[in-house]
Amino acid sequence: MPRPGQVKPETDERLSDRIAIGLLTRSFPPDVVDAVVAECGRSGQRNRLLPPRVVVYFVLAMCLFSGQGYEEVARLLTHGLAWAKRWSGAWQVPTTAAISRARAKLGPEPLKALFAQVARPLAAESTPGAFYRRWRVMAVDGTVFDVPDSEENAAYFGRPKTHRTERCAFPQVRVVALAECGTHAITAAALGPRTVSEPVLAREVLGALGEGDLLLADRGFTGLELWRAASAGGADLLWRVRAHQVLPVREELPDGSYLSEIVAAKDHRRRADPQVVRVIEYTLDDPGRPEPEAPYRLITTILDPEAAPATELAALYHQRWEFENALDELKTHQRGPAEVLRSRSPGGVEQEVWGHLLVHHAIRTLMHDAAGAAGLDPDRLSFTRAIRLARRQVTAQAAFSP
Repeated sequence: MPRPGQVKPETDERLSDRIAIGLLTRSFPPDVVDAVVAECGRSGQRNRLLPPRVVVYFVLAMCLFSGQGYEEVARLLTHGLAWAKRWSGAWQVPTTAAISRARAKLGPEPLKALFAQVARPLAAESTPGAFYRRWRVMAVDGTVFDVPDSEENAAYFGRPKTHRTERCAFPQVRVVALAECGTHAITAAALGPRTVSEPVLAREVLGALGEGDLLLADRGFTGLELWRAASAGGADLLWRVRAHQVLPVREELPDGSYLSEIVAAKDHRRRADPQVVRVIEYTLDDPGRPEPEAPYRLITTILDPEAAPATELAALYHQRWEFENALDELKTHQRGPAEVLRSRSPGGVEQEVWGHLLVHHAIRTLMHDAAGAAGLDPDRLSFTRAIRLARRQVTAQAAFSP
């Protein structure tokens, strides 16, 4: 018995079997989505208007078409379907309330699990700018997203204060992620309330690193425990440290760098459990920049200067800013400049963030494949044009079954 407003099909084919949304179903095939939904215990038993697979693709389309209303996203998702041949009448677009209930029932877990399954580094050894010598160049960084000012979101995520100690208009969710510098592909992420610091969230993503990775990080991620956690899987590190951090010279090296040691904050007097690091100090000769009070200092796990000379590592560190470009793609061009996420509950916010991360990875995969086919550096391609192409694919290819 169809529900009010739902037309029963003449065949046993379900809506979820007819939906294909171009790039997104190419990146996240229906069988993979179904398996993840089943693993998370969200499988639907009945032929409903919004079965779990459809809701997953709806969330992805919602993030791809950020700024569009729920019902308009649903129309775009199914635009072009040959209903006259497959259905006895027109399919009714679900209401905003029905979509909200379906999203709440799905929860964030399937989107999080889908990201964990598909998010991988994209670069091959031939990808320009992705490797330094034998290392794949990675970076870790964090950001925040404004979320709707509901009581639930404010209580769970918290909100920052202005410089006048006034409360800001919106609560914020914090996200820390790993990204491949050469392709801007985000390969691991963790999220939580704004009150949780970036180093704490970073611990959840460092397990994705392994031998052959070289992780770049800014001053906010320093600390012996985090350093050891990041290198535990065999990855090498190149991190900037604060100017006031004590780094005693233990051995000077031929390339101008030197061996030193770092200790935990509580061990700074006894220095009973030191970790040997190599220190690279340098200044930037740029007339357009004010002269810094102290030289830039990097520490690395690569102790042999012949394996990675100091001048090369100093020049390499600027690749960390590729992560800032990835965040700009995600927050400005994909989500929309200064846009607030649409979900008014913490579960919906998390689901939406994972959806945005999945869409960004799909677009970056498309760009990597296109650049590889043309023999270009992925950085030479326009993210804005790529996301426009992805949006056109959704409406142009919706009539084809996956």
